[in-house]
Amino acid sequence: MNHSNQVIALARGRLLGPAGRRLRMAGLACALALLGVPGGAATPAVRLPVAPVQAEALASTRTDDGQVQALRQATVAAQVAGTVLELNVRAGDAVRAGQVLLRIDARAAEQGAAASTAQVAAAQAALDAATSELARKRQLADKKYISQGALEQAESQYRSAQAQVRALAAQAGAARTQTGLHVLRAPFDGVVAQLGVERGDMAMPGRPLLTVYDPAALRVAADVPASALRGQPLRPGAVRVLLAGAAVAPVRVQILPTVDPQTLTQTVRVDLPPATQAVPGQFARLQWTDGGGATPRIHIPASAVVRRADVTAVYVMGEGQQPQLRQVRLGPVHGERVEVLAGLDAGEPLITDPQAATRAVAGTPAGAGR
Repeated sequence: MNHSNQVIALARGRLLGPAGRRLRMAGLACALALLGVPGGAATPAVRLPVAPVQAEALASTRTDDGQVQALRQATVAAQVAGTVLELNVRAGDAVRAGQVLLRIDARAAEQGAAASTAQVAAAQAALDAATSELARKRQLADKKYISQGALEQAESQYRSAQAQVRALAAQAGAARTQTGLHVLRAPFDGVVAQLGVERGDMAMPGRPLLTVYDPAALRVAADVPASALRGQPLRPGAVRVLLAGAAVAPVRVQILPTVDPQTLTQTVRVDLPPATQAVPGQFARLQWTDGGGATPRIHIPASAVVRRADVTAVYVMGEGQQPQLRQVRLGPVHGERVEVLAGLDAGEPLITDPQAATRAVAGTPAGAGR
């Protein structure tokens, strides 16, 4: 092989074996001199695209999972025991404030209320008799026909009858109130979300019977890492709610001041506009800018990243214009660019075509293998 062919073989990396390696190491300067390269400086066989690494301030966007909640939601429960005799609504029905939702058997309570009313009437009659007796005793006492002790006894009987009337009247009022507890009404305008009872079921005190919520007052609640909030208040204009693929602009954003010690998260509540088509329990996402772009960070094209097994790296142009593989640690992806957390500094020459750099390191020409 003549000198020219040896130089070409050297440049293309086609001399194999120990002889080829020795020739590349010992005769590189001589070969370059034969090609007329001044000073014997090495030049790469492949011209690689290089761009300096730059620190950019890009807006950092977060997306956190959340759930739709109702600002006004009431669980209607029974306060008395009884059989459900009347059920006027179903799940999904719209109701008005004060509308009768269901009725519980109130016959026993009504009988108790009637008995209390009768007792009040009897006590009132006794009070009338005591009043008349007291008036007669006072007249007799004025004429000195009875003793002072007899008058005091009549006054005591009158006060006792008066107290008895008040006590029985209070019991009768409680019995009437108890009767009213057998009729359950809607607490506000809304929609019946859940119905946990059917006609004929037994209602017990404290048992939830149905749930009503206001569809015009909804919000989305999400648990966000406290480190992501960084103590910065969120503005409604910087937050979007993603509901079933549609983006909704909230009207109010609230961050609860406490941090969950188990998950180290804070609850973010976002109030939705009144016309939003959503239901409590629906999945939603909060998308917002966390202010990460305030500090310049290193971002590179995602296409410049090389992934080999568990290694994530990039090619940089090293000394002698030779590609060098550099391991890096990546951060969030922003479109077609990715943040580099460690492994690169601003100003370093980054090879933007990792495939060409790989072929150059392997000694393959740019056009080979295509």
